[in-house]
Amino acid sequence: MKKDLLSIKNLTVDTIKDIIKLSYKIKAKRYEWEFQPLAGKTIGMIFSKSSTRTRVSFEVGIAELGGRSLFLTQNDLQLGRGETIEDTARVMSRYIHGAVIRTYAHSDVENFAKYFDYPVINALTDEFHPCQILTDLFTIHEFSGKTEGISMAFIGDCASNMANSMILAAKMSGIKLTLSSPEAYKPSESLMKDAGSAVSWTENVQEAVKNANYIYTDVWVSMGCEDEKARRLKELQPYQVNNELLKYAPSDVKIMHCLPAHRGEEITSAVMDSPASIVFDQAENRLHVQKAILTMLTDEDWKRHIS
Repeated sequence: MKKDLLSIKNLTVDTIKDIIKLSYKIKAKRYEWEFQPLAGKTIGMIFSKSSTRTRVSFEVGIAELGGRSLFLTQNDLQLGRGETIEDTARVMSRYIHGAVIRTYAHSDVENFAKYFDYPVINALTDEFHPCQILTDLFTIHEFSGKTEGISMAFIGDCASNMANSMILAAKMSGIKLTLSSPEAYKPSESLMKDAGSAVSWTENVQEAVKNANYIYTDVWVSMGCEDEKARRLKELQPYQVNNELLKYAPSDVKIMHCLPAHRGEEITSAVMDSPASIVFDQAENRLHVQKAILTMLTDEDWKRHIS
């Protein structure tokens, strides 16, 4: 039975822990890692949204696992001229051995996976970003030695794909998550209800960060929301992660951002470049965690590599 990663809802708590363990080993042994589960295989990378970290980390990761990557934009495929997702998936099943998809509608990834015979990885949709959130959990574990009991404040647009993913992650990892935003950018009620006591929301940003081990922010104007830019920048300005906000947080708080950052909007350069910032550690860890994900999805006995 084929495996996909469309959301971390597809994973068990134990599987997430095992991915973290495997990511440690892959990172430590990057230049010694000889196991190549993708040898002789081609992984298609279908991107409707532009990318730096996702594209580069996946292409490098696929190569280091012995495979080949085939990068395709929507305009490279007949999808851009009306061919259905279902027919595209059926055809590509005859050519390639896995698909990494970065697009807008989450339903498009779900439909592709339904008709595609090999593993499908959601590399970002408007609803979820599972590769990033698994990377974030690994990064937190790397810096704190655990995820259970960690306090995090997610600041800014709390109706975003990263906020959605962090809510799911909090429930599954033992993180105590406080989200803070204006009323218009509140997190999903259904996700919040499902997460229970692990997650809360407040408009008071100073209150949100007062006990935080980690402060997380993301861009305020995501791809597809460009026509809302002026309004979003005005409404979210009080939620900027800056030195003034950090006065309300513990002195050893760490700053996270999945990048790209719009410096001077959701975060200042002074914070981004400060010793508290671990955003570039996050960016590096995308490579190691995604190699662990690829190994998990393509090797039936992948847990044997965990020691």
